Amino acid sequence: MATVFSKIIAGELPGRFVYQDDSVVAFLTIAPLTQGHVLVVPRAEVDNWESIDDELWAHLNGVARKLGRAVKRAFDAPRAGLIVAGFEVPHLHLHVFPAYGLTDFDFGQVDASPTAESLDEAQTKIVEALAAE
Repeated sequence: MATVFSKIIAGELPGRFVYQDDSVVAFLTIAPLTQGHVLVVPRAEVDNWESIDDELWAHLNGVARKLGRAVKRAFDAPRAGLIVAGFEVPHLHLHVFPAYGLTDFDFGQVDASPTAESLDEAQTKIVEALAAE
């Protein structure tokens, strides 16, 4: 059974993409810790990070690092957060987000109802920051 992320990647569900290549995509989450929170996801349906192919894991992390630099710049954040959680969707994904303090790492504090305008603005800022690299 395809995961919700596979359906987003396939275009069956909407997604605000900020990065795509042959093996990895990144799109905004609908429940951000901070504005600019993206999910970095392998196209392959891998359930957890312990079982991913070494080469794909390295590439996934390289993309996450690139996006970390972009969200820091786009949102003038002192740090970029990186979390591997994996309980919400059984499809490996790295959470990358602008981080201003330790409380930004608390999934109990997500914005469960971000506005479309906020998500659109975040997408534009991240895409522009990536293009400036």
